[in-house]
Amino acid sequence: MKAPIGTAIIAATISSLLAACSHDAPPTETLRPVRTAEVHYENAREVSRYFGSVQARHEVDQAFRVGGKVLQRRVDVGQSVLEGDVLAELDDVDYRLSEEAAHQQLEAATARQRQAESDWQRMQALKADGSVSEFDDEHAQSALRTARAAAEAEARKLELARNQAKYTVLRASSSGVVTSVQFEVGQVVAAGQPVIQIANQGEPEIVADVPEDELETFKQARFTASLASAPDEKFEVVLRELSAQAATQTRTYRARLKPAMPRPLPLGATATLITERVSGGPQLASIAAAAITQNKGQPALWTARRTGKESVGVVELSAVEVHGYRNDQVLISGLPAGTIVVTAGVQKMAPGLRVALPGPTHDDYLSRVTP
Repeated sequence: MKAPIGTAIIAATISSLLAACSHDAPPTETLRPVRTAEVHYENAREVSRYFGSVQARHEVDQAFRVGGKVLQRRVDVGQSVLEGDVLAELDDVDYRLSEEAAHQQLEAATARQRQAESDWQRMQALKADGSVSEFDDEHAQSALRTARAAAEAEARKLELARNQAKYTVLRASSSGVVTSVQFEVGQVVAAGQPVIQIANQGEPEIVADVPEDELETFKQARFTASLASAPDEKFEVVLRELSAQAATQTRTYRARLKPAMPRPLPLGATATLITERVSGGPQLASIAAAAITQNKGQPALWTARRTGKESVGVVELSAVEVHGYRNDQVLISGLPAGTIVVTAGVQKMAPGLRVALPGPTHDDYLSRVTP
């Protein structure tokens, strides 16, 4: 019985020694995942942004046609009015007195005209029997013409006095919303002084100032806009008017653009105007600016070449030419179309490194990023 036991002990010892001397199996290779984009060439787009505001196309300053002391104000800023609505009134006492005086003067002139007509008619009766001379007849005719002209002049003065009395009531010349009130009750205003501004809400526009060096590009661009209250809601606008002369202080040109499709816009709102123009130069590719690195002081990109497996690639550093930047994108050339470029994690790349590439859908999405 002792021999088998000893044999078993020896076998177990040998097995333990053999197990201790054996090597572990090599671990599975772990690939570094990367984010990529495919080089896609197209005509470069020049994109610019301008800040402007929403204004009404038609803004009318309302003013009294006569001067005087403001007696009453009937509107406030933001109030909607219709054409013909009363906006304010002046003290009309002096104008009513002038109207009454003009009326009295007209009555006096009319009385003189009737007297001159009566004299001329009597003169005609006496002229038939030769009782009056030719000189007296001409004198009577001249007096009659003078009296008629004086009466006509006084009638016009009365009409003018009545008009001036009516002008003490300021009425809206058009329908719209009151955007500015520049007077108060009790204030003395002059004739023609703007006191109220009315804007027509039916035709809103976006107004922006264009620098002189961007004027030609601006004329050839396509325009979209958005409001600060809804930055993600963009809408197309068209250029309606571009000032022919630069402003004296800012040296910019005032541009007015209207929505391509009629839509309401809040007056005074802040707007962002985006201009986009397709360049006529060579075709360029747009890549995320974070992907750019350097090789011997020159711009370069990490490119990935697919191996036997579709999801595995080997990276290498490739020189490119940079043509400009558009926000967070860079315009490049120098790589064949379809080249896979690493756009994230470039600081951890090394020549010959094997990486895990994303699927085609992800690549297609990134390659379509607009500059």
